[in-house]
Amino acid sequence: MAKGKNKEKDEPRRSNKTSNGHSKRVHHTKGRQETKYSSVMRQAKFPTKLAMWDFDHCDPKRCSGKKLERLGLIKSLRIGQKFQGIIVTPNGKGVVCPNDREIVEEFGVAVVECSWARLEEVPFSKIGGKFERLLPYFVAANPVNYGRPMKLNCVEAIAACLAIVGHQDWALELLQNFEWGPNFLKINKDLLEMYNECTDSESVLQAEKDFLEMVEQERESRRKLKSEVDIWELGNPNKKFDEEEEDENESDEEDEDEDDVYESEEENILIIDVPGPEDEEYDEEEEEELEEEEEGEEEKTKEEDGIEKEED
Repeated sequence: MAKGKNKEKDEPRRSNKTSNGHSKRVHHTKGRQETKYSSVMRQAKFPTKLAMWDFDHCDPKRCSGKKLERLGLIKSLRIGQKFQGIIVTPNGKGVVCPNDREIVEEFGVAVVECSWARLEEVPFSKIGGKFERLLPYFVAANPVNYGRPMKLNCVEAIAACLAIVGHQDWALELLQNFEWGPNFLKINKDLLEMYNECTDSESVLQAEKDFLEMVEQERESRRKLKSEVDIWELGNPNKKFDEEEEDENESDEEDEDEDDVYESEEENILIIDVPGPEDEEYDEEEEEELEEEEEGEEEKTKEEDGIEKEED
């Protein structure tokens, strides 16, 4: 038997060439699948440039910078690459102020995406640019550091910068990509209004100083009030209220008892008629009438006796 005689005929190979003689390109999906954010990244637009140096210190699922990058709203920069706009960084010299508006509008905002606990690992000398800035006092609204001052994450830092220079609409547009985001502008509303009235870095720093002094004075007054008035000495206010109600009820019951006693006493009073001047006049007239009646009866009896004697 010849070799391969009993073998089944091979299926004809499909040609990789098209009708015009050019070879087809085979696209392998493995390793090249598009993410669900790919279409968004091509379409997302923002009024100004946003960038960050990402050092992968944060959990990717919680990192606000990585989410902005997936949404196509921010660009990631390399170490050694500089940025021309405002750079919000712990290494800044001045603070963001309303005078930075033109720089933000023309060149954008960049941040350093890193952990507050690992700042010593960040090569600040290899990143940054001409306009490095600090942020004034703000309170965080992100779930990790909610309520803690100056513990802002990436999107909060960018939003704070945009709001200070007068673009709260841009800040809100950015924060709306997070459920908790708009709350950042709400809890810092008074601070933002105060900073918007300033002009340069010095006036912003002075406004920040005045605000912190006011907060400290309020805190000190609360401490004094707490030391002067001990709530335990005041007793239970609910119990005090109940006691007052009981006193009122008791007083009402006593009044009702007094009314009952008064009514019962009125029922048991013995009425005694004491004669007065009018009663004496009445008695004299009555005696005169009685005397006249007696005299009349005597005359009648005498007449009757006289008649009887004549008959005899």
